[in-house]
Amino acid sequence: MKAMRLVAIALMALVSACSPSAKKDAVPAAGAPVKIRFATDWRAQAEHGGFYQAVATGEYAKRGLDVQIVQGGPGVNVPQLLASGAVEAGMGSNSFVVMSLAQEKVPVKAVAAMMQKDPQVLIAHPDQGINSIGDLKGHPILLSDASVTAFWVWLKAKYGFTDDQIRKYTFNSAPFLADKKVAQQGYVTSEPYTLEKEAGLKAKVFLLADNGYPSYATMILVPQSLIEKNPAAVKAFVEASAAGWQDYLDGDPTAANALIRKDNPEMTQDVLDQARAKLKSYGIVDGGDAKTKGIGVMTDARWAEFFAMASEAGIYPKTLDYKAAYSLDFVPAANP
Repeated sequence: MKAMRLVAIALMALVSACSPSAKKDAVPAAGAPVKIRFATDWRAQAEHGGFYQAVATGEYAKRGLDVQIVQGGPGVNVPQLLASGAVEAGMGSNSFVVMSLAQEKVPVKAVAAMMQKDPQVLIAHPDQGINSIGDLKGHPILLSDASVTAFWVWLKAKYGFTDDQIRKYTFNSAPFLADKKVAQQGYVTSEPYTLEKEAGLKAKVFLLADNGYPSYATMILVPQSLIEKNPAAVKAFVEASAAGWQDYLDGDPTAANALIRKDNPEMTQDVLDQARAKLKSYGIVDGGDAKTKGIGVMTDARWAEFFAMASEAGIYPKTLDYKAAYSLDFVPAANP
């Protein structure tokens, strides 16, 4: 698909940047903290709260890391930041991003998944007789270009949706509000709340993950060079991030929220509060395998399920070495 090829082009620089001939990262002086700049996939928000909590409460520092969160936003390309050496680690929004890295043989791996459930939802008007995702078959659905080559693939395979349902989504809900037959994409932690707050609409919300969508979300991506040079730092970053997420959800999030609002002054406390509540109630971070194996866990079985879905849909060749996309060496299941 066109969008996937564009992603591939954006990743080409990373191949050379991480090749054996590329300049080696400087080794920190003995006893000095290991500097890790971590690029997020959007502006600071509750969906990044665990990372900010780990900074604010010293979880990274006490493990010998000096972590700086590099805020994302429109036009920010995390693989390109990794390629240029602007960051040492980055956020992978979904499993398609990670699998595309493997397809292009880019030496970057997912080493943990902070979200067991992708927060993606479909949102519908409440008075249209839509009580399940399947009821949206035939309805116009507002989708971004990235979504058309990601979760839309799964929706077509599972529910028989067709491309003539697609309408362009520009992250503006006005077309959705103007036509009750139209549905739109969103995050469970975001659009449903803003629609109710700003338009008084209590929409029908369907979390794709609770209906079988197998993608991970908010993964930690690191270059293979860092894994080889300093696996202890990678392990420490994963462990500290997991601890930060646990504390953000179950402890006092005040410190993280203060850093989030410093990075993103447009963020409001009510949005943070409701998003954190949704992360907890839906088990986005600590549900699924994380219930028993710990926050950040990934499994071969889950990746195999995702690859089977995506390859059967023709997104990736069935011969792809999909296990090159990730490493389980740093997740809780590998380090009980």
